[in-house]
Amino acid sequence: MIPNENVKTFPLKEVPHYKVHGRTDRSQELLPLFWNGSAIEVNVTGSELWIDIDVDFDVHEPWVCCAVNGAIMSRQMLMPGSYSLCLFRGMNPENVKNVQFIRELQAMSEDDACRILIRGLRADGDFLPIPERKFKLEFVGDSITSGEGTYGAKKEEDWIPMFMSASRNYAFLTAQALDAEARLISQGGWGVLCGWDNNPHHNIPTYYTQICGLAGGPVNEALGAQKDNPFSEWQPDAVIVNLGTNDCSAFSQPEWSDPESGETFRQHLNEDGSFHADDLARFEQAVVDFLYVIRRNNPSAYIVWTYGMLGYRLSLAIADAINTFRSKTGDIKTFFLQLPNTTEETVGSHAHPGSASHKRAAKVLTEYLQELLNA
Repeated sequence: MIPNENVKTFPLKEVPHYKVHGRTDRSQELLPLFWNGSAIEVNVTGSELWIDIDVDFDVHEPWVCCAVNGAIMSRQMLMPGSYSLCLFRGMNPENVKNVQFIRELQAMSEDDACRILIRGLRADGDFLPIPERKFKLEFVGDSITSGEGTYGAKKEEDWIPMFMSASRNYAFLTAQALDAEARLISQGGWGVLCGWDNNPHHNIPTYYTQICGLAGGPVNEALGAQKDNPFSEWQPDAVIVNLGTNDCSAFSQPEWSDPESGETFRQHLNEDGSFHADDLARFEQAVVDFLYVIRRNNPSAYIVWTYGMLGYRLSLAIADAINTFRSKTGDIKTFFLQLPNTTEETVGSHAHPGSASHKRAAKVLTEYLQELLNA
């Protein structure tokens, strides 16, 4: 390749205009992309653009994608090391290109070494201001919000990063349709009260107030993951929660037991297959408690609790919990929205909602949010 002598290297903090998407610690020397959907966005002229990154992992390699003018142009796994990736080259140097470098993979609670850090950019053009989008949306969820199943053949059953994405999930599609900036907070297998296997430590509410508290280990701690999230710096117009699917699964799973402490936990079914009343009430209280946390930190946002892309069994319980919260607080900006179930025609890899299912859900959610936000 003939080198372009006009390409200049810019440490990230010397780039005159750029936007960061997703919760992160902006005080770091290098910018961490913790969550799926986290990104750096630029408007840039010139014929080519490169990004300098630092990457590491022990087990789960991170995946990224690049969008140019709103269209996904590349998607790839990253290997450990410090290196540059070309985001585009050979384009008309006069035209302004909107470019987003996006983390596809969820934050990995099972791999403390997994990380993507942005060091800087290289370009032969000028960086220009990025207009604010019309809305800000925060999405909180599990493997559905992590986009598990949106890539790969239906027969695939491996739980690996290759089949997870931010670029095809309902959150990304909804944000695009509404011209919204989106933040995603999600973890596959986790719930409101417990994980799919009854592990009570695998619940999103415990970590919601941190930047990315479920990213453990000394490296992530040093990168600011466990810091309190500065909510006042980014207030969403709506918080969309998509949790409950794994809580439902837990009712059909064996008791969880901690091999070290002996702690046990289980959600029970009755002999007729119905939910045990006390355990269902415990789940509903977890929903109510989380709504208090969300409202306290997002005082003006609409809260829309969605559910149903992998079954409807807890729909009534979630709706009841929301009604309880509304009656206790007088909060009239909190709602429940049932999303279309995944079918044989719309299922993706690993028996999760596929791309077609996410498109259906995004259409329903977009129309609902348009009404709420008067879009």
